[in-house]
Amino acid sequence: EAGPLDAKTANLVQLAACVAMRSEGGVHSHIRRALEAGATNEEVYQVLAILINTVGFPTVAAAFSWVNSLIGEGE
Repeated sequence: EAGPLDAKTANLVQLAACVAMRSEGGVHSHIRRALEAGATNEEVYQVLAILINTVGFPTVAAAFSWVNSLIGEGE
């Protein structure tokens, strides 16, 4: 609340950080919070896709699995 980013954007940034740290619990927490703040499933998946070149495919593949366990494939 102290800066210009809204809650949705802040949680998507934190989601990306948790993916990079391979924190499954953090990924779950920030997905829930981002969705509650108005993020769409497509936005969550885009965050993951953007990270492939930065953190590597194996890390993002694990995160896709964690995300799918919460929001499902193709929803």
